[in-house]
Amino acid sequence: MATDIKDIAHAVDAATVMKMLPPRPRVLALGEPTHGVDAPLDLRNDLFRQLVEQEGYRTIAIESDCLMGLVVDDYITSGTGTLDAVMEHGFSHEFGESAANRELVRWARAYNEGRRPSQWLRFAGFDGPLEITGPASPRQALTALHAYLSAQVDPDLLPCTAEMLDRLLGPDDRWTDPAAMMDPTASTGESAEAYELRLLADDLAALLGAQTPHLIAATSREDWYRARLYGRTAIGLLRYHFWMADTSPGRMTRLLGVRDQMMADNLLALAERGPVLVHAHNAHLQREKSSMRMWQQGLLEWWSVGSVVSAHLGEEYAFLAMGIGTMRHQGVDAPPPDTVEGLLYALPEDSCVVDAARLATALGDTRPALRVSPFFGYFPLDPAHLATVDGIVFVKDVPQS
Repeated sequence: MATDIKDIAHAVDAATVMKMLPPRPRVLALGEPTHGVDAPLDLRNDLFRQLVEQEGYRTIAIESDCLMGLVVDDYITSGTGTLDAVMEHGFSHEFGESAANRELVRWARAYNEGRRPSQWLRFAGFDGPLEITGPASPRQALTALHAYLSAQVDPDLLPCTAEMLDRLLGPDDRWTDPAAMMDPTASTGESAEAYELRLLADDLAALLGAQTPHLIAATSREDWYRARLYGRTAIGLLRYHFWMADTSPGRMTRLLGVRDQMMADNLLALAERGPVLVHAHNAHLQREKSSMRMWQQGLLEWWSVGSVVSAHLGEEYAFLAMGIGTMRHQGVDAPPPDTVEGLLYALPEDSCVVDAARLATALGDTRPALRVSPFFGYFPLDPAHLATVDGIVFVKDVPQS
């Protein structure tokens, strides 16, 4: 068995990856089993660079705030701002502190220098404006959408004025109270103002759709794409705030599902524009349902981003899961030899990529054990998912960043 696995483990490069996938997937997703370490991101950067240069991918999307990501995209396409400011204001979840993410942005800006707009590499966050402590106010998305429409359509078609939006939104801290994550009564998501804003957001998004031919001609397709992002984000945020205020047993499941649905909608919109490279946690990108154990909630299950996008795109969605061998600074030592990680850890390479279908064939009737991690932030590879993974990228040892 070990010989067979050694024969199907290859260097992580674009040519090898593309050979194991259907012809250039529209969405090619690379997962990671943990956040906050740079070694897997360095490998991601090398692979994504090759896929951009050799395979024509033109958008890189990562698991970060979609509105903040506009700051990064403006920088790499037009040089707006400074690299320091972009890393501070263009990422959520503290991803801007990563040296590997900084290098990705620096390279993307250098790649675009001297190229025509049609050749530009684009950057996107595809997560909602949702930090662990709670969602953002819908103000930025709603007011930007309203401003775009106000400048281009007959005022009589607008469902509200900017002043009305401002009054209904009120102070932003009423939306961002961190207590609402644990206490639904602290959320404003079921207030009369929130209900009215949900209707107005829907009307504004519908107006945007109905005026599509005029808006693209009067502004640009790029401005219209951005306005659609504002509309999706406003509706998703208001929906998320509604479930923050809910007291039913399904509250957390709905919150997790709303987040992944927002992410899926953003990825599908990006895929309309051309092939997309995606990086996020394995649990978001997998084709299986996601699951998590949370306080007093037991096991929660919801459909992952990958499952939704895969259902829409079929073979045009490809997923490479990532596994790691050790992360000793977090107490993750060498994996047991009877796990998927253990089998790959026995190989001499520091990193490799394996065709999941060929790995399953090499294993035959042998069913690897599920690795148990002592660190809650690391999610081991689930051997039951081998049949729904296109490939496994393995990093042998991950040092502290």
